[in-house]
Amino acid sequence: MKKCTIIILSIIMLASCTTSVNNAVQTNIDISIYPDYKDVTIPCNIAPINFSVADTLQADALVISANGDTLTTGISNGCVDIPIKRWRAFLADKAGSSLTFTICRKTNEEWLAYKPFNVEVSADSIDKTLVYRLIPPGYEIWNRMGIYQRDLETYNEQAIYENRYGKGNCVNCHSFCSNSPDKMMMHVRVNIAGTYVFSNDTTSKVEGDFSKFNAGPTYPYWHPSGQFIAFSLNKIFQDFHTADPNIIEVYDDVSDVIVFDLENKAIISSPLTCATNAFETLPCFSPDGKWLYFCSSQAFDSVRYNYKNAHYSICKIEFDAETKQIGKIVDTIVNAAAMGKSASFPRISPDGRFLLYTLSDYGNFSIWHHESDLKMIDLQTGDSISTNQINSSRTESYHSWSSNSRWIVFSSRRGDGLHTRPYFAHVNADGTFSKPMLLPQRNPQEYYRELFYSYNIPELVKSEVTLSARRTDIMIRKMQY
Repeated sequence: MKKCTIIILSIIMLASCTTSVNNAVQTNIDISIYPDYKDVTIPCNIAPINFSVADTLQADALVISANGDTLTTGISNGCVDIPIKRWRAFLADKAGSSLTFTICRKTNEEWLAYKPFNVEVSADSIDKTLVYRLIPPGYEIWNRMGIYQRDLETYNEQAIYENRYGKGNCVNCHSFCSNSPDKMMMHVRVNIAGTYVFSNDTTSKVEGDFSKFNAGPTYPYWHPSGQFIAFSLNKIFQDFHTADPNIIEVYDDVSDVIVFDLENKAIISSPLTCATNAFETLPCFSPDGKWLYFCSSQAFDSVRYNYKNAHYSICKIEFDAETKQIGKIVDTIVNAAAMGKSASFPRISPDGRFLLYTLSDYGNFSIWHHESDLKMIDLQTGDSISTNQINSSRTESYHSWSSNSRWIVFSSRRGDGLHTRPYFAHVNADGTFSKPMLLPQRNPQEYYRELFYSYNIPELVKSEVTLSARRTDIMIRKMQY
């Protein structure tokens, strides 16, 4: 082993034992870790980013240093477990700083240090709560699922709803108004079916005459006022392939976009968003509520046998909340169809600056398309912004913004190609991205290896959702009578 410059690490007592790291000899050995947190940027309020070290190398301690301070913790069975209280105290004044992580091992009476790596601490905090659905990765089995919330400052996870209360009914498409935990909606299918809205401790059900559309509310997006929810009305089909690398295909042969007025229980529609010669889907309001974005493809017959001909572009149309009217002119913002591609999941940063979306070869249900990548444009200039930093060779799909516009969370299958996991990336003011980081867990190696569920629709929320699984079920059942 080649020895390099000797560095002196402060003698810090470990929280769980009497071992200390002293006079460690620096080496140039690069050690692999899981998750790969090397050179990531983390929020200043994130839970400890625990990781496992390579099985072939011995590791006994981790020393984190920055601005003259150090935090030392032991490594047990190859897994780093950073105490939360000590981590918070250490990060208290490190916003905007770079942390140096040094993994050490003890040989006889001598400490050896592997090649260190850096982690940047952003001064931009992230919304405290992540809400998601956990579902088997094939999406054809849904009798065991739930919608959960995770405290991003700790590892605490709580159920907002679990379908064991509703006799195995499907729950999906949870959505929040402007990252607020006080206004939430979700669909319940099969048993106790309906679209339920939870607002300031009250529950209501979306009820209207959707019969003329030949489809019911599907993909939602809240208006920032909280009075309206835009829905696409879809008749959805799902096929499974044995030869195609995209083994699951989801498509619809009916899709329109409407706005539902929650206060007056009224449907607001327009021939321009419910055109007979187009498929409109996946709506999204601008942060000021003045524009309704949606995805649109030319309509055609026999979609099941020609689904690869569906190429969606991103369009926008005015929406007037005062008059409750949809505008008269449709503008195309991302002409993906002209490129022979398809755009889906348009999401605008809360400051109105950036439009982030998913680009795939065809269709609008990109979560099973291996070629799906995230793309972004600057709405001020119309220019495309590089997203190479956040994409991988596997599926990137659903995404959402933090309320301060400085963080995104997105779904990715970059791990094993099968299970969807949530990744976070910092977004600078100029739209450049940091290296993505996997959602931290207390023991990530064990957790992600044993979790056979996928994270679905990750949404960042400012604080804890007060609904509990049992309370949500009671509130829904009361609406049946």
